[in-house]
Amino acid sequence: MKDFKQLKVWEKAHQLALAIYKATTKFPKEELYGLTSQIRLASMSVPTNIAEGCGRNTDTEFARSLQIAMGSASETEYELILAHDLEFLAKDHYENLQTQVEEVKKMLSSLIKTIRADS
Repeated sequence: MKDFKQLKVWEKAHQLALAIYKATTKFPKEELYGLTSQIRLASMSVPTNIAEGCGRNTDTEFARSLQIAMGSASETEYELILAHDLEFLAKDHYENLQTQVEEVKKMLSSLIKTIRADS
């Protein structure tokens, strides 16, 4: 069992989820059960799956949880594009969040490759 709080990728993903929660407080109220809920869930799923994977017994299971986190990061990335195109996010805020998502995805990809190479 690994301590997920020691992983830099978990910390970055956690910070991203916090930033998205803050950014979505300004989304239109009619989006509360639509895009607001969806992007929050997707962004929260990234660090959640990393944490879950750390509790798994094997590197194969850990890598699978990281792959699920990668899918959630991609979902978050798209939902940020949608939020920007709907003008719910200012360009600079959108670009900052997109940069964070891209960094998390790169870190996840690198960790997945490392784990699979060691298995």
